[in-house]
Amino acid sequence: MTATDPPPYDAIVLAGGAARRLGGTDKPSVRVGGRPLLDRVLAACVGARRTVVVAAPRPTSRPVRWTRENPPGGGPVAALDAGLRHTTADYAVVLSADLPFLEEATVGRLLSALCASGADAALLTDADGRDQPLVAAYRTAALRHALSALAEGNGTGGDNGLTGLPLRRLTAALNLTRVPDPLASFDCDTWDDIADARARIREHGHVLDEWISAVKDELGIDLDVDTRVLLDLARDAAHGVARPAAPLTTFLVGYAAAQGKGGPEAVAEAAQKAAALALHWAEEANTATDEPTARPTEKIATEKIATDGPGSDKVVPDNPAPGPGR
Repeated sequence: MTATDPPPYDAIVLAGGAARRLGGTDKPSVRVGGRPLLDRVLAACVGARRTVVVAAPRPTSRPVRWTRENPPGGGPVAALDAGLRHTTADYAVVLSADLPFLEEATVGRLLSALCASGADAALLTDADGRDQPLVAAYRTAALRHALSALAEGNGTGGDNGLTGLPLRRLTAALNLTRVPDPLASFDCDTWDDIADARARIREHGHVLDEWISAVKDELGIDLDVDTRVLLDLARDAAHGVARPAAPLTTFLVGYAAAQGKGGPEAVAEAAQKAAALALHWAEEANTATDEPTARPTEKIATEKIATDGPGSDKVVPDNPAPGPGR
C-alpha cells in the first residue's frame, strides 16, 4: 500500500429499512440507470475485503455476507452493530443502500481522509452541510467502543439497548472529520428522488458510463477496458468500411478477446488489429477514387477480306475511301 492508497477495509451496507416514503417498496431493488440501488452501492465498495449486507438475502451482482439485526427493523444503529460483528478489518465503510451516485473513488477519499486526520470517523456531508453517517468510514475499534457504551447505557430487558436509537447518538460519541460531496451523498428517500437520479444518469455526460456498467452487471462481466479504444474502433469501422461495420466489428473484437486471454490487454490487442484493418480498408477506397481516369480505348480499325472473286486475298479497309465509280 502506498501513501495514497486507502487501507484495507470491510464494508457494511444497511439495506433493511422500511422505505415508508416509497410506500413500502423494497428500495434496494429499485433500479436507477438499469441497476438496482443495492448493486450500485456494492460496486462502489468492491475493494472491501469483506462486504456485509444487513438485510434479508436477495440476488446481488457479487457475493456478500448477509446478516440481520435482532429484532429485525430495529433501526440503523442496531443494524450497524449487527454488521460490525462480522468484520475483522481495522477500518469499516458504512453505507446505506440508496446512494445512486456513490463511486469507488469516494470510498477511497473517505478512507484516506480518516487515516490522514486521526479521527474516529470520516463522514460525507450533503449539499446543505449535514452529516451523513451512513456514507462514512470508521475505525472499527472506536465504533465498537461507542456502540458498547450506547448499549450499556440504554439496555432494557428485551433488547441489546440499540433498537430504535438515532444515529446522532452514535456519532456524538466520536471524533469526526468531514468530506463535502453533495452528489455522492445524494440518497433516494422518495419517488421524486428516484426520478431525479434517473434523469441525471441519462444526461449526456453520464449515460455512456452508466450504460456500460449496467450491461456488465447484467451479463456478469467483471472486466474494465478502455472504452475510448472501442469507440475509436467503431468510428473507424463506420467511416472506413460501412456504418453497420461498427457494432459487428466491436462484437468480433470481444469474441476474439474471449477466445484468447480474455483480459483488458486482449481486448486492446484485438481492437488495435481491427482498427488497423479498418484504416487499410479506407486507404484502399481512397486510392481507388484518387486514380486518374483511365485512357480511352483507341479505336482499332477493323478490316475485312474482300470477296471480289474466288481466291481473292485483297484486304480492304472497313470504311474504304471514296474512289472512282463510288
